[in-house]
Amino acid sequence: MRFLVLLFLFSGLSFFSVGQKIAPLAPLPSAKQIQWQNLEYYGFIHFNMNTFTDVEWGEGKESPSLFNPSALDCRQWARIAKAAGMKGLILTAKHHDGFALYPSKFTEHTVAKSPWKNGKGDVVKELSEACKEFGLKLGIYLSPWDRFHPAYGTDAYNKIYAEMQKELLIQYGPIFEFWYDGANGEGPNGKKQVYDWPLFHSMVNKYQPHAVQFSDNGPDIRWVGNERGYNYETSWSPINKDEIYPGYPKFDLYKYGQENGSHWVAPEVDVSIRPGWYYHAKEDNRVKSPDSLMKIYVASVGRNSNLLLNIPVDKRGLIHPNDSASMMGFADLRKKSIINLLNSKSTKYEVSSSFNAQYAISQLSDLNASSAWAPSKSDLKPEIQIHLAEAKLANSLLLQEPIAMGQRIKSFKVELESETGEKWFLHGKTIGHKRMITFPERKVKHIRIILEDYRAQPLVSNLALYRIISARNESLFH
Repeated sequence: MRFLVLLFLFSGLSFFSVGQKIAPLAPLPSAKQIQWQNLEYYGFIHFNMNTFTDVEWGEGKESPSLFNPSALDCRQWARIAKAAGMKGLILTAKHHDGFALYPSKFTEHTVAKSPWKNGKGDVVKELSEACKEFGLKLGIYLSPWDRFHPAYGTDAYNKIYAEMQKELLIQYGPIFEFWYDGANGEGPNGKKQVYDWPLFHSMVNKYQPHAVQFSDNGPDIRWVGNERGYNYETSWSPINKDEIYPGYPKFDLYKYGQENGSHWVAPEVDVSIRPGWYYHAKEDNRVKSPDSLMKIYVASVGRNSNLLLNIPVDKRGLIHPNDSASMMGFADLRKKSIINLLNSKSTKYEVSSSFNAQYAISQLSDLNASSAWAPSKSDLKPEIQIHLAEAKLANSLLLQEPIAMGQRIKSFKVELESETGEKWFLHGKTIGHKRMITFPERKVKHIRIILEDYRAQPLVSNLALYRIISARNESLFH
């Protein structure tokens, strides 16, 4: 009788363990932040008055008559972006010089004053329609700085900027990202503006609640801390966003995010395919190569970031053939490279322990980013081993965390082994949405991953082994 009672109690405990769930670790991403992170790669279109004056930052004194593209074709932009594998395009609706690419009612400095289409044109509308046709998302960059507007530097300007936001947010369909620049210089009256960020943020939240907002501190996604195309080895999505603001002079202190940050504000890597952000003919032969773009991809998407690649549209209003060719070459490299060499029934997985059946070893290979393996709480050195049926040439290992549960892992170690028993060791820091850790190409037969340090019970959702193809045999290391 006593045995039956003990058996009943044991069975009850086992049932409880199987059904027990691991608690999320705050801060957590919102649904729209997770949807944004899953986009991974999209484009920036810098095309505006600066394209025609051949400068990076205009002064606001330029005549609207200068804006007159001879063959503007937003369908060409969208067609190339789609073929390149981008998920959306963000347009510079207004840069610092104040010239708006749509006929705003709140400034005199717009396409309505230009000879292009006899003042009847609207670049935002044309791009919106092209994005819908090619299945791309539309984003908007509206610079708060305005070197033309006479109200800049006064309280009235904040309301004017908010009204321009409203025009863009209600007239052109769904917006996936609203992009702010941290630049804040003098206007035509010699004054600087004190921006009303709560007002600006509230406009997007009201009219496009599913859009994420970008700036140095979010509120939804943040600047990575450089414009050279890479994130850092340590990359936390949590950050104390209330301690900083757009244009914060000591942003370097926050560029890695913060392990115990108060808010989830994941980083975005913004980089141009050319040295400049705007088109300059002298840079036609300085377009980044497909190999260079792949290196950027690994150091951005492969380091817990999204990649925002800028394409400077030329004076005709078209993407230059050199830029397009590089983007297509990059797409081809990804197609050949992002093939999971572990995706075989003959690949065997072993783990040091499992928390319960819900967090079992099978979750490592189900290709679902929301499910995950977790070790038992008593396992102080959680470990995953992978055994390939035959050795594979590889140079990159990918790990993912289920970010809806919070970012947990602080550091990990990888042991690679060849079929002859030769071993190599790698060390990684944070993981997050995706972490690609690269190494010189070699044949890999066995992989051992040790989770060394973590903020809370670790979770790993997916693993992948890649052979990143390089057309010019460039190193992947950044």
